[in-house]
Amino acid sequence: TKLILLDSLLQEKMPLCGPKLSLCGVVLSIWGIIQLSLMGVFFYINSVALIEDIPLDEEYTDMSKLRGDMDKGYQQNALNCWIAALLYLVTLCVSAQQFWMNNRSTYSV
Repeated sequence: TKLILLDSLLQEKMPLCGPKLSLCGVVLSIWGIIQLSLMGVFFYINSVALIEDIPLDEEYTDMSKLRGDMDKGYQQNALNCWIAALLYLVTLCVSAQQFWMNNRSTYSV
């Protein structure tokens, strides 16, 4: 009886967005996860191409301070990218659930 009750609860819930918007959310979430994960990896390995995205002072007199600030900046940006990728994972789960609800309600007439 618990399974029947759970199934009836799922059928009664209405989707929050339509099938096209939920599919768009799925696609954008997948793209965001891939892009931000790769950027996080490139920040983690201190990619020279991303040096302009590191917050640094205008002038440095000590090379060790410059290197330390660069390492901290790279690590912080890598962490920020990975956190954003995890948030996109949450968005993917919500969008996929909405897509599933829309498809389920379409076929159960």
